[in-house]
Amino acid sequence: MPKEKPKKQNTTSANSVDPLGTYPHDTAGKVRRIEDLDAIAMEGGGKVAIQKQHDKGKLTARERMGLLLDKGSFDEIDKWVRHDCTNFGMENKKFLGDGVVTGTGFVGGRPVAVFSQDFTVFGGSLSLMHARKILKVMDIAMKCGMPVVGLNDSGGARIQEGVTSLGAYADIFLQNTLASGVVPQISVIMGPCAGGAVYSPAITDFIFMVEGTSHMFVTGPDVIKTVTHEEVTFEDLGGARVHNEISGVAHFNCEDEAKCLADVRTLLSYLPSNNLGDAPEVETNDPSDRESALLDTIIPDSPEKPYDMYAVIAEVVDERKFFEVQADYAQNIIVGFARFAGRSAGIVAQQPSAMAGTLDIAASIKGARFVRFCDAFNIPLVTFEDVPGFLPGVNQEHGGIIKHGAKLLYAYCEATVPKITIITRKAYGGAYDVMSSKHIRGDVNYAWPTAEIAVMGPEGAVNIIYRKELAEAEDPAALRKQLVEDYRDLFANPYIAAEKGYLDDIIRPRRTRRRIIRALEILKTKRQTNPPKKHGNIPL
Repeated sequence: MPKEKPKKQNTTSANSVDPLGTYPHDTAGKVRRIEDLDAIAMEGGGKVAIQKQHDKGKLTARERMGLLLDKGSFDEIDKWVRHDCTNFGMENKKFLGDGVVTGTGFVGGRPVAVFSQDFTVFGGSLSLMHARKILKVMDIAMKCGMPVVGLNDSGGARIQEGVTSLGAYADIFLQNTLASGVVPQISVIMGPCAGGAVYSPAITDFIFMVEGTSHMFVTGPDVIKTVTHEEVTFEDLGGARVHNEISGVAHFNCEDEAKCLADVRTLLSYLPSNNLGDAPEVETNDPSDRESALLDTIIPDSPEKPYDMYAVIAEVVDERKFFEVQADYAQNIIVGFARFAGRSAGIVAQQPSAMAGTLDIAASIKGARFVRFCDAFNIPLVTFEDVPGFLPGVNQEHGGIIKHGAKLLYAYCEATVPKITIITRKAYGGAYDVMSSKHIRGDVNYAWPTAEIAVMGPEGAVNIIYRKELAEAEDPAALRKQLVEDYRDLFANPYIAAEKGYLDDIIRPRRTRRRIIRALEILKTKRQTNPPKKHGNIPL
């Protein structure tokens, strides 16, 4: 029997063409070879590169997978893939997996497709083979109807491959677009994401970022300094805070990677696996007929005083649990997920404590995007309305409030999922129409006795209607006060709207939870379709 050749020591962690040398051709040798290769693949770029990753406060691609997925549920795909580039000596620098870990697993017992870029291998840069791995799991997700979760940590396109890597990005963009509205797509930014790489997350449904270690930008600080002479840090240009508070690009800002991945799991628990399914139902001990005495008194006597809409939401949802989306952006509108009798619902609500709950450009875009997501994935919408109108101002008009406000209107009009609206206080002007009114196919529209439904607030209406009388009055202040009270008695209430059938009922606030749950139960079998067409032309 020929003497077995000694195995070469692995000092390069798979960064040569064949780091393990040769093995005997018997079964034991073949098994040992695959075990050794598997161990090398698990090391990514090697122990030194892993330590550098940890020193930055970042986990490795595989460690992240371990936190995201149910324990022991990950089945890897394409572990053996390596690039085929021969430029710049790349033929001597090959790593198993080529800088991205891909496969399928389970979250909360439900299947998901996942990819996790490995910064320890070529800085997580995207090559043709790297992209093909991502495309393969996305294709599996589309065929099998499961969400896609991408953990992004990449320096961008692999420069050594030139236009090939750029084309590979475009392949991913196309797949993101085709998957949109078919399966939920979640992007988790866990390091740099720059240049063309940012457009894949931007097309997906939700973006998570990690405070201090996540960065997204089209052009980096050095390019900006060269072109515009502005000096800015990575964090101030495209950090988690910037994209969650200022740009609105991201949806979640997490304190660390562990919390981030836990939040991804929570988000998935509210979502269906695809556009043909329903979100999972969860058992709850919260009674469907639970009443809240707090709601009977939560609206202040003065219409000028704010209150906290979060308190209203907490009183009506299951177990007071509300999973907010974009909490730090456009805080005058609240969007997020909750459950009623164990079933998922999307919530849209004005926040009177922020800008009096007015709709501005940012709030309109935020609300429209959320409404369209819920509609795409069969998630009922519950709207809590307290809106004095659209925010006035030159900046708003010049910024396109007409176009952007129309996005929210279009989204509600287009939506065919069950839509329930509760007007808690103000519903003025065009904003009344926009917020899932009966006129744009709201299914069940309720109002509290404190609701004020009118073209505008009493003060503004009186100033217009009685302009001449006020100008000629001996005591215009006293006359205005009386006219405002008269207008409020006549119009600033829900009764005229109810008389005309624009409201289905005026309800006791304490019974709001019960009425929502009953309505959702009735609407569970709702069937409604839009006219046949290729697609609409939302005012972008």
